[in-house]
Formats: sequence, C-alpha cells, structure tokens
Amino acid sequence: MVIINCDMGEGFGLYRIGDDEGLMPLIDVANVACGFHASDFNHMRRTVQLAKRHGVKVGAHPSLPDLQGFGRREMKIGREELTNCLIYQIGALKGFLEAEGVPLNHIKPHGSLYGMAARLEDIAHAVADAADIFKVPLFGMIGTLHETVYPARGHTFMAEFYADLDYNDDGGLIITREHAATDPVHAAAVCVRAITDGKTASVGGRDVAVRADAICVHSDTPNAVAVAQAVRAAIAPYR
Repeated sequence: MVIINCDMGEGFGLYRIGDDEGLMPLIDVANVACGFHASDFNHMRRTVQLAKRHGVKVGAHPSLPDLQGFGRREMKIGREELTNCLIYQIGALKGFLEAEGVPLNHIKPHGSLYGMAARLEDIAHAVADAADIFKVPLFGMIGTLHETVYPARGHTFMAEFYADLDYNDDGGLIITREHAATDPVHAAAVCVRAITDGKTASVGGRDVAVRADAICVHSDTPNAVAVAQAVRAAIAPYR
C-alpha cells in the first residue's frame, strides 16, 4: 500500500504557508514542522487538531535550527548537538500529540537536514540516535544512507518519492529554497511510474532508481492541493 504524506504546519505567528485545510483530506500522513524551520506552539497544536479531525497520522518534521532560511541551508553541526536539537523538536510535537490523544507515527527530517542525512554518516546517525528515543519509523530515500544506516540501527525505513521535486542524475533530490508550481498531470504520471517501474527521469534525462512506499507533496508548492488531488486519483489502485 502506497501512502500520501505532506510536509505541513509551516506557518509562523500571523504568517501562513500552504493550504493545510485543503490538503489534509487528501493525505494519509502529515509531517508537522516542529518550530526550527517553521511553525510555533500554536501552529503545531492546530495542525495536530486538524489531522485528528481528518483521521490523518502525524509524524515529526524536525530541521536544522534555521528559521530564517526555512531549514533549506546546510550548516556544520556535530552529532551530539544535532541529536539534542532533534530530541528537543520531536519532544515538543509529541507533547501536543499527547494532549490530543494522537500517537507519534514517524520522524522525517526536513530540507537540508534530510539531504545531509542522505550522504553524511554522522548526520544519519544523529537522526537514528533521536529515533532511538521515540521508537518510530524513519522516512527517507533509497540509495542513500537513509536506507543503510536507519535499518542497520534497528529502525523501520519508509522509502519516499517526491511528486513535486526534481531528481539529479545520481538519484538525489534537488532541494530549492522555494518550490515552483508543479504540473499536476505530470506529477501524477511520475508517481505512477515510480510505483510500477521503480524509476523516474532525472533533470539530465537519465532513469534513476526510486521506491515509493510513501509519496510526498509539499504544502508550500503553490498549487499543492491540485497536485495532491491528481496524485491521489492516479495512485488509487495502489493504495
């Protein structure tokens, strides 16, 4: 069974990013921002409550401590410091989950942290160190340290495919500071191919290996609701 997940709850104070209300009925799992790239205590609780109303599972979406850069800038950070940073963020979200009677479903690092954990051993192990505390699955990408380090450390690994991001010729994600609108028809087609063929086309025109236990749509993609609607309809036979 393929699930649809979405990075959301990414407003801050009076500022809102993404149509969480429009997206929540279309997804299975919400990856909720934990305050270090976006969100705050009010947004976190409201997003958890919204997910609960729609029967959507909730995972933690922690990041590097980079609110100004939306967690999409890399930084140098040691394993112990990063582990503490992640425990702090996940623990905050878990408090709101417990307040609403909702379990923590998984952990999915955000943005540049996700990319760093894919290729840097200390970073991947720091993510696993935090997961040791909360004992939930980790989301990531095949062909990276996500796929090797997380299971080796005893954690369930869920492989993601991205409906609204491009892949480089090595099969890695191209992580941009801002996301452009995505053609919903194209997004739906590449998701079906990822499920059925285990491949997607890179920006250089090469077929690269992928796996889609979960398909991700970003709430800050400008037409995210249309993308999620198209993807949900296209992958219905595989859900």
